[in-house]
Amino acid sequence: MADSALQISLPYLLVALAFGYLLGSIPFGLLITRAAGLGDVRKIGSGNIGATNVLRTGNKGLAALTLILDALKGTAAVLIAGSFAPEAALAAGFGAFIGHLFPVWLGFKGGKGVATYLGVLIGLAWQGALVFAIAWLGVAIITRYSSLAALIAAVAVPVALYILGFPTIAALFALMSLIVIVKHRANISRLLAGTESRIGAK
Repeated sequence: MADSALQISLPYLLVALAFGYLLGSIPFGLLITRAAGLGDVRKIGSGNIGATNVLRTGNKGLAALTLILDALKGTAAVLIAGSFAPEAALAAGFGAFIGHLFPVWLGFKGGKGVATYLGVLIGLAWQGALVFAIAWLGVAIITRYSSLAALIAAVAVPVALYILGFPTIAALFALMSLIVIVKHRANISRLLAGTESRIGAK
């Protein structure tokens, strides 16, 4: 979508934010693993409800499905809200991201937001999503650390968006990237200590 400053009234932005939050708070990882008879994904691995932890169940298909659905809820929030007002897409996308991190249904204890971050990025600026994908895949293939790949990609995205001419979206993703980094603080500590789990490890 085109980059633009916010021009709609605060009430509409709050509605878009709330809509995005409710959509983003759907805990697909938890719902999918329970439906598959694998129990509560929060009781294994990192305790996270995202795709990386679902992968620790040993079911790659469920992990891929979780990744896709967690991303799509971000994209859907952006596209639906954006159909009413382009500026509302920004609020809805941020709401979806926050909803995944702090879902009301799970006592505000959700995932780390990387897949939803990517989904919002796809909806707002596909060019940034391409930068994210290249950075994530490159680091993940070389190091096999999902967390490190996410951190590097999150740093690269706002810079790339600004250079590509999306200053408003870049500002939003600078904030979202900061939140992603904060949510990964335990991973950062383990990376520095050399104890972080690699992709595929249970």
